[in-house]
Amino acid sequence: MLLILGLLSIVLLGSPAAQASPQPPAQANHATVQAHNATAVQAQEFDNRIGGVLRGVDGPIAGVTVTATGNGFEGETTSGANGAWGIGVPEQGTYEVAIDEDTLPEGIALAEGQQNPREVTFANTSSATTLFLFGEGIVTQQTSFLDTLAERALAGFSFGLLLALSAVGLSLIFGTTGLTNFAHGEMVTLGAVLAFAFAGMGLPIAVAIVLAVIGGGLLGYVQDAGLWKPLRRRGTGLVPMMIVSIGLALALRYIIQFFFGGATQQLPGSQSEIIDFGSVSISRNNLTSLIVSLVIILIVAFLLLRTRIGKATRAVADNPALAAASGIDVDRVIRIVWVIGGMLAALGGILWAYYRPGVSYNMGQQILLLIFAGVTLGGLGTVFGALVGSIIVGLFVEISTIWLEADLKYVGALLILILVLLVRPQGILGRRERIG
Repeated sequence: MLLILGLLSIVLLGSPAAQASPQPPAQANHATVQAHNATAVQAQEFDNRIGGVLRGVDGPIAGVTVTATGNGFEGETTSGANGAWGIGVPEQGTYEVAIDEDTLPEGIALAEGQQNPREVTFANTSSATTLFLFGEGIVTQQTSFLDTLAERALAGFSFGLLLALSAVGLSLIFGTTGLTNFAHGEMVTLGAVLAFAFAGMGLPIAVAIVLAVIGGGLLGYVQDAGLWKPLRRRGTGLVPMMIVSIGLALALRYIIQFFFGGATQQLPGSQSEIIDFGSVSISRNNLTSLIVSLVIILIVAFLLLRTRIGKATRAVADNPALAAASGIDVDRVIRIVWVIGGMLAALGGILWAYYRPGVSYNMGQQILLLIFAGVTLGGLGTVFGALVGSIIVGLFVEISTIWLEADLKYVGALLILILVLLVRPQGILGRRERIG
């Protein structure tokens, strides 16, 4: 543990980003910001961003002026060739977003009943989105709704796979040790923080991500070697160990805050272009996250099903005593599981930093309940259950924003967890067990 803290302090205190002085207050009092066809550049001026995509029946709508006003700030931008627009704002809160209808192309108008201007409020992330519908009649609005549903489903699938990376690691640890590790959220945070720190040292972002993932694995190794293995040897019960994990989570969280600070920072390339697939749009970062998550999960599945260490891991998860009697080194298997779990959590944290977007000292805590929800929904201790449960949670979180306020989307995910467990307590892929 001391090795990890020493590495963290050297990297963070030595990085240019950690030594940068705060921005002067004058920057936060912009009068009007104009960024025609350069929304990504403008959005990077501030950590928080309001954005969206303007799309009609015939495709994207370019060249439309959009303004955001609120909290003493006024920003203006123009939708790009793909209809995307974004305005960086100095602080989170409620803003009034308006479209200049005089700049709409001839023959295109807002659909009946569309509010303009409208209020947009930030939720738990540094980005807020809003959707304007165009055209006339119910058919046009239904088409726009289907496009919106498809986009939210694609974003939810990407978010679900991102959650699955961390959930699979947590499920592996629970399956082999029985430990409910509340410090897993800080393992997620550390991956993003280390990636930011290594990038701040001038390393290419790809190298920084690889080193951050290795650092996450090292944290898992140190945790098991320095804390959990000694507790297991002493015969410490699972409830006391769970309480220890809560204390460890608090300690790691505020150690990271001490070195990293309380501000939200951005990884290189956090603002990416929008890619169109017919009537569905997704950011390049979210698409990359989807592909990377899917590939890594397939690799983990192959390792569990086809390799000796994978079969040993499943044997330990099923019956540790019988696995030890058959010649399997249980402690070695658990150590490997902790390393893999730490690496998966670190990678999940990096992808979460791009999804939000932003790196903060408590970012892992913000999705820890969703990770637990995915693991519990799929079935405690089952790796493939964690995958299925996480995808369901991710889809529900994003699709629910069509009807629910953004502030309630995480509450809805936990609600569906409760409802499913009332019907099937062991989870979707879990096994029934008799207690007593």
